Order: sequence, then C-alpha cells, then structure tokens
Amino acid sequence: MLLCTAKIFPLSFTDTGDGPELAAALVEAMSDEEALAQTFMLGWVGAEPSPLILDWIRDRHIGGVKIFGWNTGDTLRLAETVGSLQQVSLAGKLKVPLLVATDQEGGWIRHVKGATSETPGNMAIGASGYPRDAYLSGYYIGRELALLGINMNFAPTVDIYTNLASTVIGPRSFGNDPVRAGLLGTAFMKGQQAAGVIATAKHYPGHGDTDLDSHGVLPRITVPFEVLWDRELIPYRMLAKEKIPAIMSGHLAFPNTQAASTPASLSSWFLRDILRDRIGFQGLIITDDLMMNGATTWAGSLSQAAKQALLSGNDIIMLSKTPNLSDPVWTNLLASMRQEPAFRDRVRDAARRIIVTKLEHLRGETAVPYVPDLRKAEAGLPDPDGIRFFLDLAARSVTILKGEDQDQAIFPLSREKAGRVLLAGQYLDFFSTGKSAYPGATGYWYTPSEEAIEELQGYARRSDTIIFCLADTEGLNVLKNLRWLGKRVIVFSVLSPVYLDQVPWIDGAVAVYSYAPESFVAGFSSMLGRIPAQGRLPLQ
Repeated sequence: MLLCTAKIFPLSFTDTGDGPELAAALVEAMSDEEALAQTFMLGWVGAEPSPLILDWIRDRHIGGVKIFGWNTGDTLRLAETVGSLQQVSLAGKLKVPLLVATDQEGGWIRHVKGATSETPGNMAIGASGYPRDAYLSGYYIGRELALLGINMNFAPTVDIYTNLASTVIGPRSFGNDPVRAGLLGTAFMKGQQAAGVIATAKHYPGHGDTDLDSHGVLPRITVPFEVLWDRELIPYRMLAKEKIPAIMSGHLAFPNTQAASTPASLSSWFLRDILRDRIGFQGLIITDDLMMNGATTWAGSLSQAAKQALLSGNDIIMLSKTPNLSDPVWTNLLASMRQEPAFRDRVRDAARRIIVTKLEHLRGETAVPYVPDLRKAEAGLPDPDGIRFFLDLAARSVTILKGEDQDQAIFPLSREKAGRVLLAGQYLDFFSTGKSAYPGATGYWYTPSEEAIEELQGYARRSDTIIFCLADTEGLNVLKNLRWLGKRVIVFSVLSPVYLDQVPWIDGAVAVYSYAPESFVAGFSSMLGRIPAQGRLPLQ
C-alpha cells in the first residue's frame, strides 16, 4: 500500500484565502503578547531607526510605526529605513507587515518633507470647490507616499472650521460647510486609495470648534450632541457609508453629551455607541498620539490612558516616542489581559480588525511595496504629474476678497498702476515671487518689535503700494501700524483668511491657503490679472 504524506506549511500572512477567515486564524495563532503588540503604533526620534524601535518590531512584533517630521530630513534615507523596518517585521513567524503611517494632509501639515510636493492644502480645495481636486490631491500625495513605502496616511482632515479663532485647524479644514467637507473628504479618500494608501479621517468627533490644542490641554467643546450630529459628525457619517478604512479619535471633551468630561478618544459612548453602532463604522479606530496632554492628564498616566483607549473601542494606540520594553504602558496592559478575560477579548478583537485591514490593503497589485525601490523614489519625487496639478489647483483656488467691485476696483494691479511697491512679509517665496511680479520692489522682512515697525513705516512712506503678506495675529498687529499712512495697502493672505475681518480699511486682498511656492505664484499672477481669481471663500 502506498502511503502519502502531505507537507504542512506554517500559517502566514502570505497565505491565500478569505480575508476575515485568515485574519481569525492568524490571531488565533498569536500569543497574548503578539496580539497586544498588533495594537501598538510607535514613533521614534531621529533619521535612523533606534535600537529600541527595532527591538519592539523584532521581539514584540508590533503592528505599526508612525513617521514624524523629525524622521524625514533625507527622503531616500527614509525610504531605506521603511524598507529595513518592514524586513524585520516580515521575518517574524507569521510574516505580518507593518502599518507605516504619517501625517501628509497637504498644505500646512506635511510631515514627510524633503523631496515630496508642497501642496495648496484642504482650504484651497474648499475654495476651488471641485471634488476632482480633492481626489487628485489625495491621489498624488498617496502616490508619493507609496514610493517611500508609507502605506497609511492620517488624512483627510474633515474637521469643520466652526471656530474661526482656531489656529490648530484653520486651513487644514475644507471649510465650515459639513456636507461639502464630507464630499471633499470622500473624494480625497478615494484618491489616496487609488494610490494604494490607507486613508484615515480625523479628528473624530471634530476638532474645529475650539481654539485650544489637545497637545497641551484637553479642549472642552460645550455644544449638545444634536449639534454635533448635524454638523461635525456629518463628514464621518458620509465617510463611514463609503467604507473609509480608518478613523482617528481626538482628545476632545464634550461635557454636554453623555460622554461628559471623558475625552472622546477614551469614551466608549463616542466610539462604540455612536461611531460603531449608530453611524455603522466597521474599520479601524486609531488614537491620536496618546502622549498628548489631552489624554494623559485626564487618565492619570500613559498606561491608564492606553488601557482606557482599548477598552473604549480604539483598535490602535499611537505613541509618538518609543517606550522602554518594560514600560508600564506594556506591562500593565499585558497583566490586564491575563487577569481580565473581557479585556483580553477586546485586545484580540482589535488585533483581528488590524489583520483584516492589513490583508485587504497590504496585499495585491495596488498595495504599497514593503521595500521601496530607491531608484523609483528618486525619479518620482516630487511627482511630475502632481507638480502640474498642484499649480493648477493653486490657480483655481485664488480668492479675491476685497477690491474687485467696479466702484473700487484695485485688480488687476499692473506694474504701472502699483508704482513704487513695498513687499512686507516673512516668507522667502513671497519675496522672490513678488519681485518677479513687480521688478524693482523693495522687500522688508517684518518683526513685531517697535524698532522694526518704525523702520517698516519709513519704507512704507516712500512707497505707493504696500503688498503685505498676512498669515497670523503677529502679522495682523504689524499691519495695523500702516493704516494711517495714506498709502494703497494690499493684503496677500496666506493660510487662514480670517484675519482680514479685522482690517476693513485695506484697499484690496487676495487669499491663498498655503505657503507652497505654487500658491505665491498663483496669487501674484491673479493680482496682475494674468489668471482669473476663481476661488470662493469656503467660510459662510
């Protein structure tokens, strides 16, 4: 009789088969330590990966890493680093790759700098109003990240610009129309996913109605839930229906809801009752950085915040720095798994969700390569097609906010009409582009000191037209010192245009929404009348 023996292959992430079934099998094969490690997403300090982050990947098999700005000075080195970290992770017994995440929102927030594109940003997309601009922004940003091996992006930002005093969100928002933010956020998400990158909407349930920063404190937003449901939560309701794969929870308190003083990121009511059960979101929930004071101060410690985050419904806890292997954030969670069956089940369920997401997005023809091709990265950054698109977007989004009425038309402001021009600002691209637009213009880099303001006034008195680059309250205070000089004052607004309401006496204003070079080119081109200013302020 012929006896046949079948070779038994070890279970691994590379196996074919149904995603949810394979995910369940992989998590079943994990120890408690390995399941808990999947819920960790850690950052590290410096361009090179630290020995400690390598220990967490090699020995603990953590689920993800987060790329911050301090890791990204050299773009090709970053790509090499990502590839080396993935190789360490793939050497594990189950061959599970890392989620490699960053914050590349576009515009103001661009953690991966170096050779990547500077872009006009979300508020420019809101000013253009075209979902296709949102789609292509997500697509080209995603395509650049994919060349670097980054497979997850903490974008789109769908916070509503409700509180115009907010300097935390500002031009990171698409505007203050919830439905438009949902439409543009959905288009951005689909563009990213076409490039193979996992999209993550933030900061649930909405960071736009506070001028406080959750990095330093826990903001308290006093609106009732009914207002949240019909305003801040609309983009999340839309994105959940479109099956966005991940949402980031924010460290924000809403005392007039059932969550009371508990941060939304640590609230089972916000995460389970509302996001999971009422909205129907089935993807990953990821905390904002748990090392932010908005989380740890309320919880009492980092380890207590981490446990509460998982218990309340987060699947991934994100830490901006690498803790020691024996840090309580690990040892206390592992002890809780061994002592509390319900907590153990919650962690293993989170690990299952993470593996399901990885199986869906980190495999297949459109998946981001685990090990980047450095030659492709060098040739493809910045994306050549993206360069052209972002210049077009900058041009479409330029907005004339004052000086376009026929009875007080300032624009187009020709060189002859402008006369002697003074450029006052704080961005090198503002001066270089402005001097190309108005040859012979004088440039002055202003500061808020009394001596500098007096010197600026002296230059202004010798000019016919002052073009003032305004981006913040510091600049606003300097600008106010030019009111009574009897000169033509034009404001070149950068980032958020909300400061213009405080200077109604100016003669004209042009708004762009980032300090990318393309935005300065577009703004001055519109000022000269070379291109039409088609943008509409996305603040009603």
